[in-house]
Amino acid sequence: MNPSASGWIDKFGHDVKDNYEVFSNFRHLYGGLKTSGFVYGLNIKIPRFISPEHTLSEDEKAKINLLTALFFTFKLEHNNSNFDDFLQAIFQFYQELNISNISFLNKILAGSKTSKQLEKLIGSRVYLGDNVFSKTFNRIITNSLLFIDVLTFKYYLNGGKNIREHAQTLEYLTINVTSHALNSKEKNKTDERLAQLFASSMTFIDGEKQEFDGSYRVQLLKNSSIWENHYFLDVACLTVWEDKTLEYQESEFIFGIGKDLGFERKEISRSLEEITSFFEKNSANIPFLKDPNMAIQFYDSMSKVVNKLILRNNKRLQKELSESKELMQLLSKSTVKDLSQEEKKKVQNQLIDIFKSIPSLAIFLLPGGAVLLPIFIKLIPKLLPSAFDDNRVDKKS
Repeated sequence: MNPSASGWIDKFGHDVKDNYEVFSNFRHLYGGLKTSGFVYGLNIKIPRFISPEHTLSEDEKAKINLLTALFFTFKLEHNNSNFDDFLQAIFQFYQELNISNISFLNKILAGSKTSKQLEKLIGSRVYLGDNVFSKTFNRIITNSLLFIDVLTFKYYLNGGKNIREHAQTLEYLTINVTSHALNSKEKNKTDERLAQLFASSMTFIDGEKQEFDGSYRVQLLKNSSIWENHYFLDVACLTVWEDKTLEYQESEFIFGIGKDLGFERKEISRSLEEITSFFEKNSANIPFLKDPNMAIQFYDSMSKVVNKLILRNNKRLQKELSESKELMQLLSKSTVKDLSQEEKKKVQNQLIDIFKSIPSLAIFLLPGGAVLLPIFIKLIPKLLPSAFDDNRVDKKS
């Protein structure tokens, strides 16, 4: 499966047919999503039944985890595994949720409710950037509050009314829990990055108008959904445990919040143990804990972008490259030794001619686009030996 190419949701629908029982109940689903990092807003893994065609970026993992969470929530709440029924339900849900800050959402929903339209919709929920420039030239950051969509969908499937208002309440409580958890400890740079990540992920409330006082605790006491309360507790544990320390004040805050949410000390301690285990296993791969310099950030981001462009346009690129024998020879040579200046110029000119014929590769023609060519050449070996049909479903299977 390739979540950056068209057809990946159909591929998911095909693959999940043999895995309907992978999550037996919502507790099992929640546990799996927590292990993957999705509940914490840190996508480290994807379900085992998904076979990716390449190393997945964090946003691609987030897409798969969000779709997995939504589908199995639908299946478990309605005891219905029909994928077409799920598609209809999820379109209706997002339409009623009325996410007004996504400018093209109404256009998406106005068309036929197909898996391709859902690919665009899920993409609009995963990416924080609201324009092509920010997605392309900044480090790709994913929405860290996506699990609120899942909890709101669960509420909706159980007959809940005023779902946007419900989503606003969940987001308000989540942001207040994290804010007060941060205030219970001595802050550091990592805390600031985590706070920025949560703040930038807000969809349903205006963060600039929020007043962070103690009144949110009253709403926590009134909340009766066990899984929403589990989420609030786990987010609080994430916030205080990111530096792998637990001071007395932090402990007091966590156990106080846990008590407000209706949990026994044993359950609160388990949440702390689970976040500790998560960090011990995955700290090296958690994006907001990394602090590379700007040059590394730019290169990493550009590598992701160029890699996606190669995968999306593989067939046309493969065809165009195969028709230029000299270019193929030079590209092959570049993978094992440095090219001369004359050879590099030939490669650049011939690649630019090819990119002109493929609209989605226009990024290479922009001012400064030549900077991306070395990255393209580095990634080209992935293109040469592959058939590149990542999301093809064998009709006979």
